[in-house]
Amino acid sequence: MKSVHPVFLAIAVIIVSTLLSCSKEETYTAIEESPLNLPSTPFDYINLNLPSHFTTNVPGQPLPTSINGTDNTPTSNPITNEGATLGRVLFYDKSLSANGTVSCASCHKQDKGFSDDEKLSIGFEGGFTGRHSMTLINARFYQRGRFFWDERASTLEEQVLMPFQDPVEMGMTLEEVVSNVAKQTYYLDLFESAFGSREITSDKISKALAQFVRSIVSFNSKYDQGRALAAAPGANFSNFTAQENMGKNLFFQTIPNGGGACFGCHTTEAFISANPGPQNNGLDVSSTNDLGAGAVFPNPIFVGRFKTSTLRNIELTAPYMHDGRFATLEEVVEHYNSGIQAHPTLSPALTDANGNPIRLNFTETEKAALVAFLKTLTDTSIDTNAKWSNPFK
Repeated sequence: MKSVHPVFLAIAVIIVSTLLSCSKEETYTAIEESPLNLPSTPFDYINLNLPSHFTTNVPGQPLPTSINGTDNTPTSNPITNEGATLGRVLFYDKSLSANGTVSCASCHKQDKGFSDDEKLSIGFEGGFTGRHSMTLINARFYQRGRFFWDERASTLEEQVLMPFQDPVEMGMTLEEVVSNVAKQTYYLDLFESAFGSREITSDKISKALAQFVRSIVSFNSKYDQGRALAAAPGANFSNFTAQENMGKNLFFQTIPNGGGACFGCHTTEAFISANPGPQNNGLDVSSTNDLGAGAVFPNPIFVGRFKTSTLRNIELTAPYMHDGRFATLEEVVEHYNSGIQAHPTLSPALTDANGNPIRLNFTETEKAALVAFLKTLTDTSIDTNAKWSNPFK
């Protein structure tokens, strides 16, 4: 075996050392340049571990208490941990707006119950959206499966792509969204993990975002802690104050029995709408500037009707209604107490035997109690849980 000349050996050592050094440096640079802070093992988005009262109907109740049958998750897009992780990144990515200034999370803020504390949200060029930002909490529990206040999107998969294309909100085309996603190298592995391929399409973006949104479920409030110890939602809860129990009774009791019958429109333990479609809650005597679902569906019965939002974390989602007209829960309660207007499409649930808007005539004590009860629906784990937080460093 021939010996290697010392000069050539020295050169070889230098070359190998240089290559190794560059490789390490490039690796470290790639890690340092990644804008994401994701766990090595994805968060669990699949297993909800819902409490039993969420999935068990109380016998003898006129309205369903469980969420059974309300899940709008399609068989073609089940939640996976990898898919929801990708959706989380897309949800917070500002590069998917025309000038890189806003993301989905700009209008749906985690600490605001995935709603917005502004009456109207601010778009990428400073313009205002047409309506207040609806909370995304418990979006999966709505059997009708339609989205937006006017229910113009037939599915969540359809809805999540529409803000990108809105000229006020994010100002993009779907082709531009796909192109911008493809430009970010960190998406390649995320798409492969979620869908088994690095190919980026608007359909995959839609599915991932929908998975992330459907994973946002609230079931860990003071109400839930008390409900777990009670046989039915109408029973007094041992962890409630006297005021909170009074408010809860007013919420569940029918109007002839001195209550507000609020549970009729905010049904099940998820406090969602079990009604077949959008409702008119008497905000105005007529519809002029905003026809609501009437601008989507041709039947005039839909004029002035809007989707009923969940009451979960309602304490955090002010201001209220589709136009953000009410700044406080006290104002909301007063509307239902004395301010319901005789709109032609007013929900029958809000009229008396003569067809006139109901007047609850609650006392100041009762109104304060109802507000206190609504605040027991606040689930602080929603606004602090890392799996729904901003993944960008």
